[in-house]
Amino acid sequence: MTTATMAETQTSNGVKVQWLDRDQSLLAFNKRVLDWAKRPEVPLLERLRYLCIVSSNLDEFFEVRAALYASLNRPLAPLDAAGVHAQNLLSKVAHELVDEQYTLYNDVLLPAFAKEGVRILSYNERTLAQHQWVKSFFEREVRPLLLPVGLDPAHPFPQVANKSLNFIVRLSGKDAFGRDNEIAIVKVPRSLPRLIALPEKLCGKRQLFVSISSVIRAHLSDLFPGRDVGEFSQFRVTRHSDLSVDEEDVKNLRTALRQGLVHRNYGQAVRLEVSSGCSDYLSDFLLEQFELPTSALYLVHGPVNLVRLNQLIDLVDNPKWLFPRYNASYPEQLVTNGSIFERLQAGDVMIHQPFESFDGVLAFLREAVRDPSVLAIKQTIYRTGADSELMELLREAVQRGKEVTVVVELKARFDEEANINWAEKLEYIGAQVVYGVVGLKTHAKMLLVSRREGRTIRRYAHLSTGNYNPRTAKLYTDLSHITSDVKITQDVESVFSLLANQSKIPRLNKLMIAPFHLQRSLIDKIEKTALAAARGVASRIILKMNTLTDEKLMEALVHAGQAGVQIDLIVRGACMLPAQRAGQTDNIRVRSIIGRLLEHSRVFYFRVGSDESLYLSSADWMNRNMLRRVELAWPVEDVSLRKRLIDECLMAYLHDNVDAWTMDAQGHYTRVQPAKPRRSKSSATQAPKPVKTHGAQAVLMALYASKG
Repeated sequence: MTTATMAETQTSNGVKVQWLDRDQSLLAFNKRVLDWAKRPEVPLLERLRYLCIVSSNLDEFFEVRAALYASLNRPLAPLDAAGVHAQNLLSKVAHELVDEQYTLYNDVLLPAFAKEGVRILSYNERTLAQHQWVKSFFEREVRPLLLPVGLDPAHPFPQVANKSLNFIVRLSGKDAFGRDNEIAIVKVPRSLPRLIALPEKLCGKRQLFVSISSVIRAHLSDLFPGRDVGEFSQFRVTRHSDLSVDEEDVKNLRTALRQGLVHRNYGQAVRLEVSSGCSDYLSDFLLEQFELPTSALYLVHGPVNLVRLNQLIDLVDNPKWLFPRYNASYPEQLVTNGSIFERLQAGDVMIHQPFESFDGVLAFLREAVRDPSVLAIKQTIYRTGADSELMELLREAVQRGKEVTVVVELKARFDEEANINWAEKLEYIGAQVVYGVVGLKTHAKMLLVSRREGRTIRRYAHLSTGNYNPRTAKLYTDLSHITSDVKITQDVESVFSLLANQSKIPRLNKLMIAPFHLQRSLIDKIEKTALAAARGVASRIILKMNTLTDEKLMEALVHAGQAGVQIDLIVRGACMLPAQRAGQTDNIRVRSIIGRLLEHSRVFYFRVGSDESLYLSSADWMNRNMLRRVELAWPVEDVSLRKRLIDECLMAYLHDNVDAWTMDAQGHYTRVQPAKPRRSKSSATQAPKPVKTHGAQAVLMALYASKG
C-alpha cells in the first residue's frame, strides 16, 4: 500500500522527518484485521466475524474520519496538488480494500461455507418448494412493512437513514394517473432480519438461508401492480454521524444531545454503496440526490452491508467453526474469602483483562455498595452498554443511602443514547450526576470509594486503561489497578472535584492529567532518556497504545531516537511515526499486534541505566487525548507488579511472531514470521527442530488458564 505524507518535523540536527498519513494508516490497520479472515487455519465463522469487523470499522471511518476530509470529495477550500493527491490516494485505497473484502467473501468464504453445507441461496439456486416458502414469507412478514414511494413533484426523494437498506427501481409504463414517473424507492425496515433460515424440511442435511434483499428483489414486481420493473438495485448511504453540539451555547447538554440524536441518521452523505449490476442511470441518479461525486460510489459484489452477516454466526452456531471458548480466571490477587478492602491494605491489586475476569472489578464495587462502612462512591462513566450490572450496582448504592457521584460522558461517540438513559435513571433516584467540563470529553476511567475505618476515612481507587463495560472486558486487553495508596487516592479525589466544580486543580502527587500537563510530562520523560543517551547511558523506551498521531510527542521520540535511545512502539492502529528511516528514525521500531482479542491497554515504560518507571493510562498519544480530553496516567511503583506488566504487556508482545506486524521505513506493514529452522552441518541427516512460535495472546491465555 502506498503511503502519502501529510506533515513533517525538523530535528535538532536539521534532518526533516515526514509523518505518515493518519487516515491511510487507519485503512492499513483494517487490512491487517482482514488478514485474519484470509487465514485458512482460523475457524470458519471467526473468519466471517473478522470480515464483518472490517466492514464495521469502515462504516465508522466514513461516518467520522471521511467527514473531516470533507467526505473525501468536497474540500471546503481549494487544495494544492499534494492535498488533491492525498484525497485521491485515500479514496483509491478505500476502494481497493472494499474490493478485497468482497473478493474474499465471494471467492473464498462462501465456497468454504458451501463445502460445509451452509449456503445463502440466491433466487436462481432455490427449488420450486423453496420459492413457494419464500413467497409465503414475503407476503406474511415483509410486504406489510413495505411502502414503495414513487417519485414525482408531490413525492420528492425520501429521507434515507444512515446505513439503512433500500432499493431503487426504474419502472416502465404509466402510473394510475397516466403519468410517466419512473423512479421508486423501497425502504427496508431495520426490524426485518437480514438473513432468514429456511425450514429443515426444505434443507435436507444442510443449513440454508435467504437474504432479505434477495427476498424483496424476487418480489419487487408485486409491489408495483400494473407497472413493469426494469432496472433496480439495492443501495445504502453512509452519513456523517459525529454529533456536534456547541457546548458554550447550550443550557442543557443532555437535552441538546438527545435532540441531536434524532438527526444523526440524516447527516451529510459521504458514501454510496450499490449492487455491482446497478446501471449508470440509477447510480448517477442516486449520486445526484445525495450530492456526491463518482469517487464516493462503491459498486459491491454482494450485500451492501457485510456487517449484518454477523447474524449468520449466531444462526449457524457451530462450536467447531468458532474459537475454543476461553474462560477468564478470577483475579489471582483477589482469590480469598476475606474482604477486598483488607486485601488492598496489604498492597495494590492488578487485574489483566480479559485473561483475568472483570468480575474482580465488579466484586470490588459490589463489596463497596454493600459495606455499611462505605460512605461515598464516585465513578466516571464513558462506555458501559445499555445493560450493565455495574450501573445497577450504583443504583443500589443510592438506595442503600450512600453518596453516589457519577461523571457521565454524554459525548462518548455512538454511546450517547445509552449514557443519557443511565444519567436520567441515576438522577431520578437521587445520585449526583455531572457531565464533566464544557468543551472536553472525560475519558479518564476511575472509581473512588470512601470508607470509614475507626476514626478516619480511608479511600480506595480503581484506575483503568479501559471502559467499565463487562461485555467488552471479555474481548479487549486492558489493565485494572486497584489501590489504597494515599497519594494516588488523594489525586483521584482532586480530579473528581475538578470535574464536578471546575475548581483549580492542586499540584498532584502522582497522577498526570490531560489537558493540563500529561503531554508535557511525557515529553519531559522522553527528553530525560535522550539526555542520558547522549551521555552514553543505556536508555530505553517501550510504549504500548492504540494510536500514535500527536506531533509533539512524535517529535520528542524522534529526537530521543537520534540521541541513541532504543525505542519500541507497540501501536495497534494508526501510527504516523515512520520506523527505521535511515538517518531519521534508525532506533525506532514499530509493531502492531492484531489477534483474537482487541489490544487496548496503554503502557508507557522508560529506563535510564538501571532506573526504570512504568505508567498506565487511559490516553492514546493523540492530540485530542492530550489537549481536548480529561485523561489520566499513573505510575506503577510496586516492583513485583511492574515486573509483571513488563513481562506480560511489553516483552511478550515484542517477542510475538504469530500476530505481530512490523512497519518499514515507507510505512508498510509486514506480518512477522517465525525464523526458519536451520540444520547444523554436524546433523545434516537429522530433521530440523520445530519452529518455535510465540503468540502473546495465546501465551497469556494459557498462563492464566493454568492458574485456574
